[in-house]
Amino acid sequence: MAGNSFGKLFTISTFGESHGKGLGVIIDGCPAGISINVEEIQNDLARRRPGQSAIVTQRKEADEVTIYSGLFEGQTTGTPIGIIIHNKDAKSKDYSHIKDSFRPSHADYTYKAKYGLRDYRGGGRSSARETVARVAAGSIAKQILSQQGINIISYVSQVGDIRLNQDHTQIDPTKIDSNPVRCPDESTAKEMEKLIRQIRKEGDTVGGVVTGLIRGCPSGLGEPVFDKLHADLGKAMLSINACKGFEYGSGFRGVSMRGSQHNDAFYQEDGQVKTRSNYSGGIQGGISNGMDIYFRCAFKPVATIVADQESINVHGKNVSVEGKGRHDPCVVPRAVPIVDAMAALVIMDFYLRNIASRL
Repeated sequence: MAGNSFGKLFTISTFGESHGKGLGVIIDGCPAGISINVEEIQNDLARRRPGQSAIVTQRKEADEVTIYSGLFEGQTTGTPIGIIIHNKDAKSKDYSHIKDSFRPSHADYTYKAKYGLRDYRGGGRSSARETVARVAAGSIAKQILSQQGINIISYVSQVGDIRLNQDHTQIDPTKIDSNPVRCPDESTAKEMEKLIRQIRKEGDTVGGVVTGLIRGCPSGLGEPVFDKLHADLGKAMLSINACKGFEYGSGFRGVSMRGSQHNDAFYQEDGQVKTRSNYSGGIQGGISNGMDIYFRCAFKPVATIVADQESINVHGKNVSVEGKGRHDPCVVPRAVPIVDAMAALVIMDFYLRNIASRL
């Protein structure tokens, strides 16, 4: 099965299934001699884990990280870092009813079409549980980047039609984890949580938007022509389960502006080159310019709902698929640490590539 690796110099390869013995990641290309706090990795996994609040799936997983290699006395050794998170609360019997049926808008049919078989237990490899391995790897990347003054922040900016009326320059990062929705505005977060609870009670699901912010990124990261920084960020975010859209900077809003309005004027302050506006989103020509990088990721409503849905089975016959199992009514609260992780992996990879290009 190809497509399980990401990155060129800082490379990760993930493995495992939702209802297998566990999930893991191999990180290759991590420089030696860097201090890593395992508790920080565990904290990031706790932000992603199921069962953390009443508005997410109630699967109970501690998601305890086990590091098998690559760290010695708290420092990276330069050898591959091996990490495993064991599954402890998989209930495969919850999925026996869809063993021969395809759930609408899931990967059931496409996996069967590609491989001729599928692991129906919780979606197998297509399950969002695979992202636990990415978060573990991304946590290490985040720690390395923070030591270089690069900080990555993500938060929920929309659930359904409820939007946060603040842009990335106005939010207080310390308030992101002050509520289960992970929206940094208390009143908006309460509205979002109320909507999610209502949607869950109705047996339905709802989508949302996660905004990502990268502060302190130096200018010069990015590889033209095909490895533009924003292109790799887009690929990273769109590889996350349920992510249906990505935009950075002014994004689609920029089409209603004129060039005279949209252009970011340069100026110099204290020896640093800056721009007076930042419609470019910190990236020009596919290369970082030193300003804040900001982007938005749209996540669809979860495909599993309580109501019966029309579908077909492996024999091509019409069937009714019943919604069973434990699922999120809205993915965005748990998607926040995943967006953090994927952004960190992209920036870490380009950071190393930029160093290599100047040797």
